[in-house]
Amino acid sequence: MDLTLLVKALGAFFAIMNPFVNLPLFLSLTAGQEPAQQRRTAWRTTLFSALMCAVVAVSGSALLRFFGISLDDFRVAGGLVLLTIALGMLSGRGASAHEGSKTEKARAADYAVANDVAFYPMTFPIIVGPGTITTIIVLFTQTGGAKGIAAVVLALVLVLGALGAVLHFSSTIGRHMSLTLRTIMTRLMGMILAAIAVSMLAAGLSRLFPGLSG
Repeated sequence: MDLTLLVKALGAFFAIMNPFVNLPLFLSLTAGQEPAQQRRTAWRTTLFSALMCAVVAVSGSALLRFFGISLDDFRVAGGLVLLTIALGMLSGRGASAHEGSKTEKARAADYAVANDVAFYPMTFPIIVGPGTITTIIVLFTQTGGAKGIAAVVLALVLVLGALGAVLHFSSTIGRHMSLTLRTIMTRLMGMILAAIAVSMLAAGLSRLFPGLSG
């Protein structure tokens, strides 16, 4: 197994799908649910997220070929999307590209009052939004063999497992997780995501414009 890719993928997936950063959103959307129902919603969210990630991983390359987009084109575009999300995390404003606009958030809150929120808006677009989709496609298309694929799959499984556990115990964790801790974690994940975004941009631009690499 490619340990270097495993660490990179683990950092990327955890930064973009961070269970602790998404915890307040989950608690607010499930505020009216009984504890048992809230736990069911947590695992339904995790299941839907896993299924959506699997679909993106399997069909990502074919989708790029269908639209005639090269991996390097997608790296540059994806790097810009991730950088926008990372800057939003660092500034504390969030990123509409990943979390939705204010109008979309308001509609999601209204929807949560009378509907199941496991798929929309928790799975999409909060957990598996444009940033997550971009990261999955780029990582799976640059694995370079079975060992690389195994590393990325393992990283995805570990992060989804952590997501399920955190959401399952969301009410308990929420009571002990201070605003300061959430802020620090968001800023740290923003820095990691920004570094990954710059790496994507550099890799894509160096191949599209070989002169840039000297």
